[in-house]
Amino acid sequence: MKTFGFGQKTGQIVQTAYVVPDIRAAIEWWIEDGRVGPWFLLDSFTGPEQRYRGAPTQADVAIAMSFAGHMMIELIQPKDTRPSVYQETISRQGYGHHHVGIAYEDVEVAREQYHKRGYHEAFSTPVPSGGKVYYMGDGPGAPGAPPFVELIPATDGMDEMFTRFWRASVDWDRREPVRPFG
Repeated sequence: MKTFGFGQKTGQIVQTAYVVPDIRAAIEWWIEDGRVGPWFLLDSFTGPEQRYRGAPTQADVAIAMSFAGHMMIELIQPKDTRPSVYQETISRQGYGHHHVGIAYEDVEVAREQYHKRGYHEAFSTPVPSGGKVYYMGDGPGAPGAPPFVELIPATDGMDEMFTRFWRASVDWDRREPVRPFG
């Protein structure tokens, strides 16, 4: 297992994510009540070649990321009503916990292993940090399991970006609470 600069390892949960109706209000809650920050905000992400349940889609979301200790917290606000794993979760359970992200050195191998355990590919898209993410759903979950498991490619770009976000959170002095994603 590779250990990333932000302290987590490949093959384990590195991220937990929530679908929110208002990303700025959610960021404010995490800053004030959770003492988590700073937040790196991407106001719009449509992702190239998005696939939702096997069909192309162009769902637009705002994304914010920060760290609580060594765990990345991701907030996702759908910006339209196009078909997506985010709209699916909202219609099934409302806003709230959406997925956990697990980093894999070979997401294609991991995807096949999840298929063999009964999961289905609900969503995929290439990401700026390199590779393609897969949201695996409909699996053999248990009560309390997240709706989806995101398979995150453990690329050098992912490690660099997540580590940069994590470093900003260490001893954060509450200045510049929202920063550009890039």
